[in-house]
Amino acid sequence: MNVHENARLTPAGRAVMIGRIVDQGWPVGRAAKAAGVSERTGYTWLARHRLGGERRLHDRSSAPRRCPRRTSPQRVAEIEQLRRERMSGPAIARALNMPRSTVGAVLRRLGLGKLKALEPKLPANRYERAAPGELIHLDIKSLGKIDGLGHRITGQRSGQTRNRGIGWDHLHVAIDDASRLAYTEILPTLTSEDACGFLERALAWYARLGVCVERVMTDNGSAYVSKRFAKTLQAAGVRHIRTRPFRPRTNGKAERFIQTSLREWAYARPYVSSAQRAAAVGPWTDAYNLLRPHAGIGDLSPWQRLNNLLGNDT
Repeated sequence: MNVHENARLTPAGRAVMIGRIVDQGWPVGRAAKAAGVSERTGYTWLARHRLGGERRLHDRSSAPRRCPRRTSPQRVAEIEQLRRERMSGPAIARALNMPRSTVGAVLRRLGLGKLKALEPKLPANRYERAAPGELIHLDIKSLGKIDGLGHRITGQRSGQTRNRGIGWDHLHVAIDDASRLAYTEILPTLTSEDACGFLERALAWYARLGVCVERVMTDNGSAYVSKRFAKTLQAAGVRHIRTRPFRPRTNGKAERFIQTSLREWAYARPYVSSAQRAAAVGPWTDAYNLLRPHAGIGDLSPWQRLNNLLGNDT
């Protein structure tokens, strides 16, 4: 139930008021005044309570009980049939000699207000590479720099404007498709120079763990489509895969990792500076890799998953 923002009473408040009247013997006027409503309203809810029923203290629907001029089911069926033939709302209105507003209301009620509702939903294309290194997902998340606690923590808005425009930090992430093992750095820019440097360090980090990277997937950010990034991949012997435009779900494992990092690291506690936040990302990533279980991969940590895939005993 959606309670009006200015409502004096919710179902719980009504129950308290009725309890005072019925169980504690308060006069209706006194109980209504304590609840912040009129005596007449108190008698209204008392009568509703005496009628009984599970939802006696809930708001009733404002829809009329009868609607003699409601569009007939036969006409609704005709509208739906024409819509499924991909006719527009105005065209349906002209064909059936009906007001456009009525046809639009019927289409919205049927959930056919937009033509895309007629297209069958594509099944989820979930995939997972079999071996570590077959595919590494890269992505970047920009975070505003911090200079002191914000008003959401302190409750004070004075002086907040001084923190505007102080710049951005950029979280670069790499995550292995098979094991979910992640490597992160916070870098000052989104440029191809930082993206290439991060890629080289990430590849070296995976190599030290015995993972040979074959493919890298990114979105179509300027750093990733640059010639410098292409040359870095070519030098490393790694194939580059780019997602389709406006399809971030294709790179979903990186997107999901970023959302997890925001919830469990970036916004998990207040930081007084960007440096303090940056210092915390390393320990959090280590805990993510070594300790944090993942329901999607058998309740194992990425490190355990990597060892199982590589056939290691440790």
